[in-house]
Amino acid sequence: MIAYLEHFVHENDSEPMLQQQHEELATTLCQSMDLEGTIDYRSTAYAGKDFGGLHASTPFAVVRPSGSRDIASVIRFALRSPNLTVAARGNGHSINGQAMANRGLVIDMKRSSETVIDVVRLDDGYAVDVGGGALWEDVLKRCVSNFGLSPRSWTDYLGLTVGGTLSNAGVSGQTFRYGPQTSNVTELEVVTGNGDTVICSDAQNSELYFSVLGGLGQFGIITRARVLVQPAPNMVRWIRVVYSEFAEFTRDAESLTTRPEGESFDYVEGFVFVNSDDPVNGWPSVLLDPDQLLDPVFLTRSANPVLYCLEVALHYSKGNCSSTVETRIERLLGRLRFMEDALFQVDIGYIDFLLRVKEAEKQAKVNGIWDAPHPWLNLFVSKASIVDFDRFVFKKILKDGIGGPMLVYPIPRNKWDERTSVVLPDGDIFYIVALLRFTNPYQKSPSVRDLVAQNHEIIQVCVRNGLDFKLYLPHYNTEEGWKQHFGDRWSRFVEMKSRYDPMAILAPGQKIFTRHQSC
Repeated sequence: MIAYLEHFVHENDSEPMLQQQHEELATTLCQSMDLEGTIDYRSTAYAGKDFGGLHASTPFAVVRPSGSRDIASVIRFALRSPNLTVAARGNGHSINGQAMANRGLVIDMKRSSETVIDVVRLDDGYAVDVGGGALWEDVLKRCVSNFGLSPRSWTDYLGLTVGGTLSNAGVSGQTFRYGPQTSNVTELEVVTGNGDTVICSDAQNSELYFSVLGGLGQFGIITRARVLVQPAPNMVRWIRVVYSEFAEFTRDAESLTTRPEGESFDYVEGFVFVNSDDPVNGWPSVLLDPDQLLDPVFLTRSANPVLYCLEVALHYSKGNCSSTVETRIERLLGRLRFMEDALFQVDIGYIDFLLRVKEAEKQAKVNGIWDAPHPWLNLFVSKASIVDFDRFVFKKILKDGIGGPMLVYPIPRNKWDERTSVVLPDGDIFYIVALLRFTNPYQKSPSVRDLVAQNHEIIQVCVRNGLDFKLYLPHYNTEEGWKQHFGDRWSRFVEMKSRYDPMAILAPGQKIFTRHQSC
């Protein structure tokens, strides 16, 4: 059976198989793997591209598993073949083809299970068990509506799978308080590259547990996660304030993200924008409500080419006294040094706030830019280097904007568990910088090639000037690039790979390891 499969993988690259042959092979393979789910050879195009739109591949087949048993069967089947690789695909939100398997098997994780949530009582709170293929937006809705609970740490966009974000880190405006999503799970079920299904945690199979968290899918596929939750609020006061000077912006942002709980907001982020009336890159991008008007005087109050917006939010319940909420907000804002009158705020439901990017997604799909290429660049930059990054990158290379958000905000290092596979820059505080470019197919704009070249230019500027940074959602095409990324942790990463995926079956799209030939 494997020899038959290999024949079609390697001998029919340019010759389409007949529909009947597809169906026969699908039936035979399902029986060979003993799958309860399905395997598809025809409707595979979606699994050969991703949100980035920068890379494409041709998977041999897409497996739609019924659960972790099917996933283990697929991996064991690939192990018996000479060349097959396996990639877990969540919602296809990768940027550089990380979830692809050219001429390999792609596992559609969204089909692996329903969003079944079981509440688990812990010694000091609650957690929920949820499938690795569940979308965070579904986890949010089910947790709040069924139990009045909510996960503590999020990403800005929730149309991502649980296993996908845990394989990277998962950061947002709550990270300063609770850490990334990788710091907010207590147990995982993982199918390793050996085809074993393993329950792991800090206390049980801990090497696998910490390797998988932030491990870029290299050691196993997350099929279940136990996620910490807490009581969900009803409402959010969403606030944006503007700064003309980067030093004042960073001073306030760092102060808010290092204060004790109760003395700060519940969410802290920030972004850079162009000092103009450009609707995408300029002042209008700061407004929170269509009824808010932009005073033209703002455009002349600073000569700086770019300005800085600190975005914060305070959770509260509908039963809270409005004067109490206002008093707390006034006290917190009173410590900040933002531009006079450059304050914008709105009250919004908690779920609506967390799903705010979903609304932007709807509009982007209407405009045709959601499905266009997205040459994004995400970095962690140390506090010691962030001023130089602003000087070299924001104020020079990106002074005219990027056609999308330029996020920048600090995260305390002590909220991260250093035992995971995530690599961070030095220092007690570092900044996430997310350059979220959107290309518009209907307007004259720089080509995707030019934007990718600009990303490379930014990285080279950082290297030449000795900035301390690490790529987040990293992508390198050479082993040397990966060695530099991991630094003194590279040997440990290789050791864990040899232990949990010795044939390099998993996550070939990351281009870290090459599949070993089997005899």
